[in-house]
Amino acid sequence: MDFVVPLAAVRPSILELLARPSGTGRLQVIQTLSAGVDWLVGHVPPHITVCNARGAFDAPLAEWVVGAILAMERGLLQSRDLEITRTWTPFEPAEVAGRRVVILGFGSIGSAIAARLEPFGVEVIGVARSPREGGDGREAALGLDSLDELLPTAQVLVNMLPLSTETTGLLDARRLALLPDDALVVNGGRGRTIDAIALLRELDAGRLRAVLDVTDPEPLPPESPLWSIPNVLISPHIAGDSAEATVRTFKIAGDQIRRFAAGQELLNQVPRYLLE
Repeated sequence: MDFVVPLAAVRPSILELLARPSGTGRLQVIQTLSAGVDWLVGHVPPHITVCNARGAFDAPLAEWVVGAILAMERGLLQSRDLEITRTWTPFEPAEVAGRRVVILGFGSIGSAIAARLEPFGVEVIGVARSPREGGDGREAALGLDSLDELLPTAQVLVNMLPLSTETTGLLDARRLALLPDDALVVNGGRGRTIDAIALLRELDAGRLRAVLDVTDPEPLPPESPLWSIPNVLISPHIAGDSAEATVRTFKIAGDQIRRFAAGQELLNQVPRYLLE
């Protein structure tokens, strides 16, 4: 069975295979063990179908986003900073209830985030590549053309965008400036979807706050000013990781191999625009 290739720590060898003109003749399908496929952009010939591990990481990523918002809004990060300095300084944190949370990138992960946030009494607005009315198991979402109108009202902006030619730098200086003062930016998508210099300026000025699981560049170098900004919480691209998620990815890959062998339609096929 050499037509379906599950990918884990074999990215370099797969990219080398795709770079050889004679290396992809029989290859029909690539099944990744990740949700993101941006590392394959520009490398996959049109005759090869790419499938991702959509759904495997919904739960841990959604939990991370909820935890990130609670940590920042309820003062947990500030309390941790006070603990490090052994300082007892009471303060009054904000409530999460009543916040307007805009989720940018409203696929299966975005929907999972919304489901976990709604019990906290927040207002959730989803933004997808194009607007949809809901149904077919999917929640309704506004389109990207509504983003500029929504940003001035977003007290929390959750960015779950995949990286593509459309989304690279989408949250640029102009759009970041549309966010209200003290807005919280939570990035669990891809670092390069946000203008890194513009974000650093907003955070360093104290106008915005951020929780970043992904950065640009990545890994974040030790000399980056982001490490020392007090209104920033950074995790090392682990938001979607868990032992349970790893098991789910291999179950997805196994199911895809069985589907391929039986001539059935493969699940989680990645649109070509995300590969070009």
